[in-house]
Amino acid sequence: MTKKIIVIFSFIIVIFLAGCQEKVTPEDRLKDYVGFWNKKDFAKMYDEYLDQQTKETFSTESFVQRQEKLYEDLDVEKIKVTYTKPPTGTEWDPEKPATFPIQVKLHTIAGPVEFEKTMTLQYEKVKDKDNWYVEWDPSFIFPELGLKDEVRVSKTEWVRGEILDRNGKPIAVNGTGFEVGIVPGKFTDETKKTLAELLRVTTAYIDKQLNQSWVKPDYFVPIVKVAKNHQELLDEVIKIPGMTYQEAPMREYPYGEALSHVTGYIGSITAEQLEKRKDDGYSADDLIGRQGMEKHLEERLRGKDGVRIYIQKPDVGAEPIIVAERKAKNGESISLTIDAELQKITYDSMRGEPGASAAVDPTTGETLVLISSPGFDPAEFMLGISGDRYKELKEHPMNPLFNRFASTYAPGSTIKPVTAAIGMEAETLNPTEGVTINGKTWQKDASWGDYRVTRVHAEAPNPVDLNKALVYSDNIYFAQKALDLGREPFIDGMKQFGFGEDIPFFLNLKSSQLSNDETLHSLGQLADTSFGQGQMLTNIVHLASMYEAFLNDGVMYKPTLLLEEEKAQVWKEGLVSAGNAAILRTSMRNVVVNGFAQAANLPTHALAGKTGTAELKASREETGKKTAILLRIMLTTLHLFLR
Repeated sequence: MTKKIIVIFSFIIVIFLAGCQEKVTPEDRLKDYVGFWNKKDFAKMYDEYLDQQTKETFSTESFVQRQEKLYEDLDVEKIKVTYTKPPTGTEWDPEKPATFPIQVKLHTIAGPVEFEKTMTLQYEKVKDKDNWYVEWDPSFIFPELGLKDEVRVSKTEWVRGEILDRNGKPIAVNGTGFEVGIVPGKFTDETKKTLAELLRVTTAYIDKQLNQSWVKPDYFVPIVKVAKNHQELLDEVIKIPGMTYQEAPMREYPYGEALSHVTGYIGSITAEQLEKRKDDGYSADDLIGRQGMEKHLEERLRGKDGVRIYIQKPDVGAEPIIVAERKAKNGESISLTIDAELQKITYDSMRGEPGASAAVDPTTGETLVLISSPGFDPAEFMLGISGDRYKELKEHPMNPLFNRFASTYAPGSTIKPVTAAIGMEAETLNPTEGVTINGKTWQKDASWGDYRVTRVHAEAPNPVDLNKALVYSDNIYFAQKALDLGREPFIDGMKQFGFGEDIPFFLNLKSSQLSNDETLHSLGQLADTSFGQGQMLTNIVHLASMYEAFLNDGVMYKPTLLLEEEKAQVWKEGLVSAGNAAILRTSMRNVVVNGFAQAANLPTHALAGKTGTAELKASREETGKKTAILLRIMLTTLHLFLR
């Protein structure tokens, strides 16, 4: 009896608690529904929260799979769905629908999408369970979307930015080239091998192109792309029966080899590059800057595709309804300080000899000429260079792929004005005081053993002062003056001119060095270094910049390459006094008028400067003669004009 009473009592308690338990409100249900929506859990939303009428109208596929695919295709992220809370104390009548304003914010591939709608919940019984359920239709995906409507995405391609010279002349621009192809019905196998050799492809590749399923006898079958400046190749190709070509959009490099190491080129993105940039919108089919300014300016030259998300109604002629749109953003056009015509003239004057040349505007620090000779054809790399052709260039004795202006070389006698300036500022070198030098060689004393300083022009008249020393490029004079100065003051002076430190330039340039460890271990090494030998190596841009101090009374500007960069940024100052700079200018003018640089004595401009020949060791790449050539070219473009 007692056990029966306990069971009845427990049953009464359960009924009592059930009666006291707060009923689920439509707001509770909506809150949970919105939570799953924000988590993109469409299956949960469909299974447990949609009313019967909605489920009868929309299948799992049209609700769950459709939204999952759309969110994936449209790259939907940062979804935020909220609702407006009802007033406190709102009573809910199961006989009437409950409505709530909801706010939807999505971030899509085409930009943000925001809208507000009214969501309705009905109280009904589903599987013997009374509760509030959501009424749904596709307009909760996008407001104007119907059941039979399609959501589509269209893209507008961006245009790569162009690179121009200081005068607006094209250096790397979006132009046209040609696509060479075969009309199969007119082509014969007898000419296949000849064609393959001309186009640097294999006969197997030609067969592969011709055997594609869509090919017909009168169709144009593309084989390779050819740059516009390869007219001779096109003329040869067109002689082969069945061959033709048509214009195609292509990156153009109008100055070709002359600017090749500056512009670089674009090419197909590598797997490694794609892995690094997969979150930046790159795809396996993209072109990307691979060398030079094309590479270093990639972030600015690259644009961004335009994207439009729109709803297409099934009705014939229905206008698309735009959901979101991001306009295409083209890459920037960027101007360099380079004078392309001056660059070409200078490059041509080097006649393919290995070397580097640089010219700067001494009043601003702007780089007007920046050459590595010989160069290469950027278009050849852009269009996809074959392994055999790349090997041919790589193993070429002139090494056209090596960027010489980024490297360093023994400056030879071009460093003598710098040595003189350091000595004059330290007051150990009196420019008017002459010294007597006899013979072609000299050594301080017997402690130097077999080492002797050699000069080229023993005919220099005594006494030799600074002016004669520069005109006759007397190694012995500068060696003696360096010894008068001393090792540490000489080292400090060269460091003030920027030796041993990074060159502040847009492109990476190897730093100039005083020696392998930036010190001088003997007086013999000091003597050698004073006239640009020993272990001294100098970058051509740095060397051109050092000469600015002689024109600007001791000021050396930061060398710039982008026209937008601030002009005349002081890199070094106080290098030489105005008086000493004037003395050096006069002597360097005499080098051109009376010395061994008379070829630069132009009738229109009074040039001043210093030539130099370096005795390079066998392990180095260039010969002394070639170094003399590259430095003399630099001399004629330094713009050190005297009136």
